Amino acid sequence: QVQLVESGGGLVHTGGSLRLSCAASGRFVSINVMGWYRQAPGNQRELVASITRGEMTNYADSVKDRFTISRDNAKNTVYLQMDSLKPEDTAAYYCNAEGYYLTTRTTFRSWGQGTQVTVSS
Repeated sequence: QVQLVESGGGLVHTGGSLRLSCAASGRFVSINVMGWYRQAPGNQRELVASITRGEMTNYADSVKDRFTISRDNAKNTVYLQMDSLKPEDTAAYYCNAEGYYLTTRTTFRSWGQGTQVTVSS
């Protein structure tokens, strides 16, 4: 099993910044893709940004000029730097990791428990 531990959420004013971190723990795994999703009450969970082991990134159009995703493969950690935050960014942010177990090549998909980001006007 792969466990994801998130941190960095909080309350900020419009225009502020936050940096989310997600550390993945698990033995004998290869993590191919890590990403961040968010979900506001009553809304569908949506992809915010993702990054592959080879540093290829993908962003939702609503955040691509304001957010930056990065990862430290040695630490199996993904970060999301969020700048110029807007009230519409308010949501629970969930870390996601996809990969496979090295011994069996069985794929997995893991989710963090979520960290709340609230942007006030």
